[in-house]
Amino acid sequence: KLTPRQLEILGSITRGLTNSDIARELGIAPDSVKEHINAIFLKIGAANRTEAATIALRKHLLKI
Repeated sequence: KLTPRQLEILGSITRGLTNSDIARELGIAPDSVKEHINAIFLKIGAANRTEAATIALRKHLLKI
């Protein structure tokens, strides 16, 4: 299960934001964004951002 912060970052990924954009939007360090993204990939079985967005949409992980 993804944490609320991970879901927030996953939503940003599906909107096409870069790590720098996400960090700026959430007020966190870019390295923290990278750590969250790596954790998201592991939890949902994604190999990259595109696959993560596809899985999120297919499994209804995000409210759109």
